[in-house]
Amino acid sequence: MRVLVTGGIGNVGTALTERFLRSGHSLRLIGRRAWQDVPGAEYVPCDITDIECLKAQAKGMDAIVHLAALSGPHLGTPETVFRINCQGTFNVYEAAAKAGIRRVVTASSINALGFGFGVRDFTVHYLPIDEEHPTMPTDAYSFSKNVVEDIADYHWRRDGISGCCLRIPATVPALHYEEKPIREYAEKCQAEAAALLALSPKARREKYEEWMKQLSEGRRQRPFENPPKDWRGPFPELHLIGPRADFWTAVDARDSAQAFERAVTMSYEGSHVLFINDGCNRVGIPSETLAELFYPDVTTWKRRVKGIDALVSIDKARAFLGYEPEFSARRFLA
Repeated sequence: MRVLVTGGIGNVGTALTERFLRSGHSLRLIGRRAWQDVPGAEYVPCDITDIECLKAQAKGMDAIVHLAALSGPHLGTPETVFRINCQGTFNVYEAAAKAGIRRVVTASSINALGFGFGVRDFTVHYLPIDEEHPTMPTDAYSFSKNVVEDIADYHWRRDGISGCCLRIPATVPALHYEEKPIREYAEKCQAEAAALLALSPKARREKYEEWMKQLSEGRRQRPFENPPKDWRGPFPELHLIGPRADFWTAVDARDSAQAFERAVTMSYEGSHVLFINDGCNRVGIPSETLAELFYPDVTTWKRRVKGIDALVSIDKARAFLGYEPEFSARRFLA
């Protein structure tokens, strides 16, 4: 299969390129860099905001994997993030339509929920999170991912372009998803959880409310849009608070590549949104304990989770794509 990959440089792009080439696909990668050496693949400089360049590069391709985007609210002004992520995505689908391509798979984000980077507080309605959970973006990056998913729906209705928008969390390169870094990080998180569990229920609740107040006040300052130099988050001394925004999940870049390949090559029709992440949390703490500590007001469970099973459900990806993490942190945490 001849596949055009936009923005194929980075953790996901590198893993995707390696996997697709091993599977015998022919790849053309495009990006804003003037020149990039990608062994086994063709690289062409092309900006996704340049529709004519995109049309030229889409000719003769069988499918498109769309990764190119500003990957966070800190990488540009809100209007810049919206323009590049939304107009660029619209251009990719328009180029596909003009070239007769009927399969486009796009990188969405767990942040399409609107939870992680939002400047307003977010209500979690139930756990585990799934594709039916309401979204409430209040930052340009998360909103752009909502729009990206709508663009995919639009082009399915209008042009019959099928594909998936894959909601990916923090994507970790293989080097950092091996035993030593996973165990070391988990041990720090487990020590923090043990200290919280040693407190009385009243003291734990007070600690939780103190943190949430700080987070709420901090959100309104829009720190993710204009982070101070060397900023490490609202609670740099704590290991469990930051990953709360992703519900303590992540994904090995190689597993994200697996999901992209399945979404490109499998037979189906329609426009679909799927969460793609590890099947477990990456801190080695029972997930219902994490919910008790950090989501004490969430009382609705669509289904109970066992052990360290993820609080972001990949049931739909499993059923629809046959996706199953091949490099799960579970190997080192179970």
